[in-house]
Amino acid sequence: MRVPSPCIQVCSMDEASGLCRGCQRTLDEIAAWSALSDAEKLRVWKRIRARRLAHPPAGGPIRRG
Repeated sequence: MRVPSPCIQVCSMDEASGLCRGCQRTLDEIAAWSALSDAEKLRVWKRIRARRLAHPPAGGPIRRG
């Protein structure tokens, strides 16, 4: 299986949350992405989904992946 990156080319960190405004990952998650196993990437995706449900981005939730 090849797990796609959550990156949507909107790379801007929110200082308050510590998350990328585009993909909702932390800097650590972004930096580690290429070295993660598929299982680890799927766990990151699960955290992203939880973050988006808890705090939808302005304009409504992003439905991707």
